[in-house]
Amino acid sequence: MARLGRGAYPWRVSPKQVDLAAEPAPVVRMDIAAEPQNVTVDLNRTAFIVVDMQNDFCAPGGWVDYLDADLSPERAPIGPLQAVLPALRKHKVPIIWLNWGNRADQANLPPTILYVFNNDGNGLGIGGVHPKTGAKVLEKGSWSAAVVDELEQLPGDIHVDKYRISGFWDTPLDSILRNLGITTVMFGGVNTDQCVMHTLTDAHFLGYNCILVEDCCGTTSPEFCVQATLWNIKTCFGFVASSKSVVDAAVRV
Repeated sequence: MARLGRGAYPWRVSPKQVDLAAEPAPVVRMDIAAEPQNVTVDLNRTAFIVVDMQNDFCAPGGWVDYLDADLSPERAPIGPLQAVLPALRKHKVPIIWLNWGNRADQANLPPTILYVFNNDGNGLGIGGVHPKTGAKVLEKGSWSAAVVDELEQLPGDIHVDKYRISGFWDTPLDSILRNLGITTVMFGGVNTDQCVMHTLTDAHFLGYNCILVEDCCGTTSPEFCVQATLWNIKTCFGFVASSKSVVDAAVRV
């Protein structure tokens, strides 16, 4: 019988039969040292979302660099992600790259979003042409929206464009996670207190179990923003772990 569907519960079909009774995947337990408590996840129902690790935010010559912001916090997650992603891929955990990738015509972007990136109308905002690279800021298909070279993307990875601070608004992210049978989502990327935090909180509101991998995240915001984010996640929205605790846990499986 042929398989229909990439997800955890595919149909099996033939000319005379449709089998809807897909067997659930066996539980693969992974114990992670975390706060406020240690957690056990099922690797067959876990995904890792990498948020906005793209050139405009994290690469020399990108938009953040052009604005003369300190690029080092945005690049700090690269090393930890280089350790965590291969460790999870060994257990077939889906890797989802969630990046700003706006339409060229900006038809789905309200002024509230455009204002964030260009609040006096005179700056280099979404869709503006970078004077040095010639790329359009955060536009789908541009150098600006591409994942940084230091992070390996594999053919089986999943890419989702986003158009808001949260990756769940006006995107297929929720449908993809549900089709894959995902119940637990790990998060890394930039900025910790903005796109990462709000994608995580929306995941929590939608019923997913959420784990922030702290050193796989970075932000140009002040340190108090980071501490408030960590406090809120540990208090209200999920768990916080380190890349080492995730890698160590994956090795023990």
